[in-house]
Amino acid sequence: MTAWNADPEAGTSEFGAVTVVEGSSFCISGHTGDIHGGGAQGAYYQDTRIVSRWILRINGAFREPLVARNPTAFQAEFVGRALSADGRFDSPLVVQHQRHVGSGLRDDITIRNYSGQTATCGIDLQIDADLADLFDVKGGRTGKAGTAVKTVHKKELHIESGHPNGERRGVAFRASGGKPTEEGLIFHVSIPARSQWTTSVIAVPLTNGKRPSEPFTETMPLHHTPGVRRHVAWEEHVPRISVADANVEEVLERSQRDLGSLRIFDPQHPGRTAVAAGAPWFMALFGRDSLLASYMSLMVDPGLAAGTLQTLAELQGSKVDVDSEEEPGRMPHEVRLGVTAGLALGGTAYYGTADATPLFVSTLSELSRWGLSADIIESLLPNADRAITWMEDYGDRDGDGFIEYQRPNEHGLVNQGWKDSWDGINFADGTMAEIPIALAEVQAYAYAAYVGRALLARSAGDTAVERRCADRAAALKEAFNDKFWLPDKGYFALALDKDKKAVDSCASNMGHCLWVGIVDEDKAPMVAERLMSPEMFTGWGIRTLASDMGAYNPVSYHNGSVWPHDTALAATGLMRYGFVKEASRVASGLFDAAEHFGGQLPELFCGFDRADFSQPVPYPTACSPQAWAAAAPIQLARILLRFDPDFTRNVLHLAPILPDSLGEFRADNVLLGRSRITIQASGSSGTVTGLPAGLELRSDPRPPLTGDLFG
Repeated sequence: MTAWNADPEAGTSEFGAVTVVEGSSFCISGHTGDIHGGGAQGAYYQDTRIVSRWILRINGAFREPLVARNPTAFQAEFVGRALSADGRFDSPLVVQHQRHVGSGLRDDITIRNYSGQTATCGIDLQIDADLADLFDVKGGRTGKAGTAVKTVHKKELHIESGHPNGERRGVAFRASGGKPTEEGLIFHVSIPARSQWTTSVIAVPLTNGKRPSEPFTETMPLHHTPGVRRHVAWEEHVPRISVADANVEEVLERSQRDLGSLRIFDPQHPGRTAVAAGAPWFMALFGRDSLLASYMSLMVDPGLAAGTLQTLAELQGSKVDVDSEEEPGRMPHEVRLGVTAGLALGGTAYYGTADATPLFVSTLSELSRWGLSADIIESLLPNADRAITWMEDYGDRDGDGFIEYQRPNEHGLVNQGWKDSWDGINFADGTMAEIPIALAEVQAYAYAAYVGRALLARSAGDTAVERRCADRAAALKEAFNDKFWLPDKGYFALALDKDKKAVDSCASNMGHCLWVGIVDEDKAPMVAERLMSPEMFTGWGIRTLASDMGAYNPVSYHNGSVWPHDTALAATGLMRYGFVKEASRVASGLFDAAEHFGGQLPELFCGFDRADFSQPVPYPTACSPQAWAAAAPIQLARILLRFDPDFTRNVLHLAPILPDSLGEFRADNVLLGRSRITIQASGSSGTVTGLPAGLELRSDPRPPLTGDLFG
């Protein structure tokens, strides 16, 4: 039993942490709601930790925690019991605490007195802000930020810090009835019998002394806050899903809510939204992550992909900068708002990624098939062409037709694919590959970019661009199947190293190659067999690295763990090549895993076999919510429905292969072109209501995108 005078969260890890997210703002606390500043705990605004300490004591003691929950992504509720002034063990004082995050932090605290006598309470809220940049928090360098200065005003406590670049960040704390001190806020209250006392604690961020345009206030009704308004609008906009399998329905609904919470908004373009990668470390635009997440979320809202593309287009590289790794036509890896981001990345936007640029082109092409406004598509074609120029002039460093990466500095990422940990690219014996490195899936993305740009050109009647890109795609496919295929092993190499030697480890990356269609038909069965082997498929998902490889570790970040997005894309590839049973088995495993995570798939989980553990084992520092993990169940639903619109050919393919255990599936309010449709499916039959005019419903799967492209 927790002692009344002991901190119930002292020494706890991030396990059991409660996270609330709204846009690029988020807060991580313990299960009582207190924030101790250890690890990632704190409230963050524009990549700056504006609250690093928030500890509530009532009558000199911590609350006894009863329950903590997240009714919405941007809201948390905590319930605890407070110590009576007379020290009674069976206290009649219950503390209810609601937390909202957005343009700052708002905590509504209510103490209910269930006794028949007046209760006197001395309330002490210890608060602080180290104003540390997110990168400094992540790197354990929180003591190196600018020196924070505290100023006690009549109603507020201000904490501000200057930085070498001249910018000042700060935060103002206040609460109705609270007296500010340098340590926080104090209250002295008497609560009548069978009554309650309430206050609202507000943390308002300051940037060069200025407050946000819509800060929290004590009097603002919560349903009027920006987060609530955005949430309500999102709920009205996204599909309404019902599935006979209650677990699958819950997972899909949670995925939609998480995607809504991870949207980031550009104040210069109010109607535009993009997708942040995930909490806590990646609440920012990430080229690869945001593109893949928005692609997998097309059934929820194609506007996420459109906004992500438009935002990335404005950040597309225009010059050579060794520090930030910017190059003409290159898409950024990540974009940060913190005042010291430049010290960590070489600039507010960091460009060290090999795959965001080709993914930009292929995602744009996919959106055209979903009926996105022709005006948006046409406006982004110059960016797509600049991206392809980067692929050929900068991405292909040695002229062999493959895209390689090699950082030009000492602070950039060593590995620049999606497995970007320092040890993520290794040979079968565990030896690490040396740069420059050409990754298998990056060549697949480049192939998809050429195919996609050729199809866009075909729609526009530009035969010269169509022919050129089709020829490049065909040549790349031939070269890839020649140089990356390992005939003695029956799978594709993970990469080519600096000497063009095949990196022969068996990894999940080849599942991405199936997804985009670069794999020759005669090789696909062997790839599918390897992906579904006991060494790769855990029963929950597909391992990032096979268990018989030298670097395998089920508790590693990229060398044996399971990433839901990676598994979902591999399942998409299996379905594409006609391995229906295998794809369905993978989808069922991942939906089962989601049930054990409360309906919310994390960024990754450990790669232990399902036969060894009855539940998937969490990875200690996985992001949650995380965009492409949230999008993975949406993609799985799409492949089980085999739902593929193609406005360029005026057809919609719906050829369901739903497991009997799933039962009836229905999705209302699905945006397709400018129409809202209803999808109903069961087993191998399906119907669509509200089909856009001129679009023909087909009951066969969508054919390969290449079609007669190479004819």
